Amino acid sequence: MIYRKIDKLGIELSAIGLGGHEYLTDGSSRGFNEEFENAVKPGYQGRGYGGDKRRSLLKVAYEHGINFFDVTIDPEKEALGRNLREVPPPYDIYIQTRPEGMGYGYDPNNRKMGDYQLLKAEVQRILALMGREQIDFLNFPFLQSALDADPEYLEKMRHNIAALKREGLIRFASADNFSGESTYLSQVDAGCFDALAMNFSFADDGALQSVLPRAGAQGMGVITRELFQKGQLFKMGDEVGLVDRDLLSRMAIKWNLSIPTITTSLIGADNTAHLQNSLSAVAEPELIDSENAVFATLRTAPTYSEYAEGRRARFLGA
Repeated sequence: MIYRKIDKLGIELSAIGLGGHEYLTDGSSRGFNEEFENAVKPGYQGRGYGGDKRRSLLKVAYEHGINFFDVTIDPEKEALGRNLREVPPPYDIYIQTRPEGMGYGYDPNNRKMGDYQLLKAEVQRILALMGREQIDFLNFPFLQSALDADPEYLEKMRHNIAALKREGLIRFASADNFSGESTYLSQVDAGCFDALAMNFSFADDGALQSVLPRAGAQGMGVITRELFQKGQLFKMGDEVGLVDRDLLSRMAIKWNLSIPTITTSLIGADNTAHLQNSLSAVAEPELIDSENAVFATLRTAPTYSEYAEGRRARFLGA
């Protein structure tokens, strides 16, 4: 495993982290694609999470040195907490999760996250659900609409993060949004966040322009996700005759590994073979000429052009 240090936090994170999604037979993630409206609410209970398949994935993750894990909806949170007791990690790990029902567009203008008592109660609920004493990285996924609606919103974030740390409920805070560049820059400049979390890939690279340099200058960690673009990567490959999905997965990971300001890239895995393949990317992380040729070919796919242009315009607000 490759480890990357966040100097101002004094910790090292594995360059590859494991996401908590479990998957349906069509490859889509559970919860969100089963009953979305309920899945993003506190107290949602899915069935069958954290079974043998997930425990096997954790064992492979440990064998390869993964020390960063991310979970989103409640069944993933509960399953990871339970699985960590069933299959304890042989070293210290870091878990990132978010307050349920408070981020993105689930709560208009993200008001609940600005209310310290509501946020504290949600953090305590999560800790009880997971059976843990502290959240390592609490993700704050607010949108630009929160900043537009409340000029004091960032100050509320500073207060809430400081208070949660002071009470020992969280160690670090990561900022996240689906609003794009200007919101990320506001989050970086706020000075209260320890890391950023974002969608980022060779086909969704708008953050290279300003966000990653600014975060790097501040010494922040950067946690990326959606390396496979929710399966669009494989559609691109099909269009240009690159049908080896294992190869495409490794290439997508290696591209992220090539960006020095990225601390950890999250991957999902349905089984241990998928995870083993993804982890093999760290054996030779430097991109070579033949691999750069793969990206050149992928960039000729119609889906690449449509996806990349759309994502870049959305991120940059163009």
